[in-house]
Amino acid sequence: MKYEITSDRSRLDFDRVYGFLNGQSYWANGIPRELFDRAMANSLCFGGMLGGEQIAFARVISDYATFANLVDVYVERDFRGMGYAFALLEAVFAHPDLQGLRRFMLATSDAHHLYARFGFHTPARPETLMERYHPDVYRL
Repeated sequence: MKYEITSDRSRLDFDRVYGFLNGQSYWANGIPRELFDRAMANSLCFGGMLGGEQIAFARVISDYATFANLVDVYVERDFRGMGYAFALLEAVFAHPDLQGLRRFMLATSDAHHLYARFGFHTPARPETLMERYHPDVYRL
């Protein structure tokens, strides 16, 4: 079967993405649907399609000039370890709207080795970075 990456929103299965993020991810479990829909509407989204079925997803939040943040990257469990994540990320980083950015960031708990292949590393100056982090914001 042919694996294809698309950012054509009309081809993406957002119900499937919501099902994964809300039910299987450790980072967005419990996200309300209306919040999910708003996040997707304001992001550049990518789907990994295998034989027409969406098996992978990634989205980028960006100003398309200086900064981008990669989030919500996943490959469905039955398709992991087959190179689909790598191909998805190749397409993300090759997207014409994401070229020439000063900073591209992401957060990961378990895929450092994958992102390192694309030039990501721990911050050169971590003392300059700060965050407001609310890990339980979706839990009522």
